[in-house]
Amino acid sequence: MSDAHSSREMIRHTLATLAYRAAKALRGAPESFAGFRASENSRSPLEIVAHMADLFDWALSIANAAERWSNAKPLPWAREVQRFFTSLEAFDARLASDRPVHGRLEQLFQGPIADALTHTGQLTMLRRLAGAPIRGENYFVADIAAGRVSMAQAAAHREFD
Repeated sequence: MSDAHSSREMIRHTLATLAYRAAKALRGAPESFAGFRASENSRSPLEIVAHMADLFDWALSIANAAERWSNAKPLPWAREVQRFFTSLEAFDARLASDRPVHGRLEQLFQGPIADALTHTGQLTMLRRLAGAPIRGENYFVADIAAGRVSMAQAAAHREFD
């Protein structure tokens, strides 16, 4: 296996990990969660998810050698959550293809991917602050597989309070 192939597979596993954790943070959120703010100057979960979708639209544009950034106006909650997973799926499919990726994988990781991981943690924290916490989990034993980057994820193996 070449180093480039191995790097792509690691990035794809990272995307699957992101999808697993983001799905857990978003699944079952009360309707009021979309507009919750920790403070008057903080982003709402809706704004965070819209930004996460923008990050993967940007990552895909970089991979396709047509880099562009857009701050999309947030859609209604369910549609914005779907837009995030759709953009994540498109980027993962691009990495799964045999086509060369423009831009260094390390930079794609340190930019859009790491940013989205940070925002997923924020969503989890905001769930707790909003009074709708998710259960903790031993993610080491979670059923996470490269290519599984939709909202549909395996059930948790070992959750705790």
